[in-house]
Amino acid sequence: MLQQNAYAQYQNNKIMTASPAELTLMLYDGAIKFGNIAIVAMENKNPAKAHENIVRVENIIQNFRETLDKRYPVWQDFENVYVYLLRRCHEANIAKDPEIMEEVLKHLRSMRDNWKEVIKKAASEKKTGA
Repeated sequence: MLQQNAYAQYQNNKIMTASPAELTLMLYDGAIKFGNIAIVAMENKNPAKAHENIVRVENIIQNFRETLDKRYPVWQDFENVYVYLLRRCHEANIAKDPEIMEEVLKHLRSMRDNWKEVIKKAASEKKTGA
């Protein structure tokens, strides 16, 4: 019990002290984790668990949509991707199709990996003053 409390406190501190960029990365990681859980649940014929975790993925994607900064023209490209991913999540959930969910995860992994590179580049530029 004590270890669980310590871990929960560590996780809470990690979130509370994270930068917005790090929080975005955590959300991508969370969506991928929940998507993987959903796939395993589908393969194990557990539709309730699959549904629960697909909804978690959808909630994270919806959060990304709601926080798009519309001052930049690229927001529309992200909007289109997020709408597509939400539609595919919905389709995966209805059909309980792990292949559709894997497609969603492929896109989320790519976006997460690109986001990691953005964070690295920003940190590097901050250090060099570029």
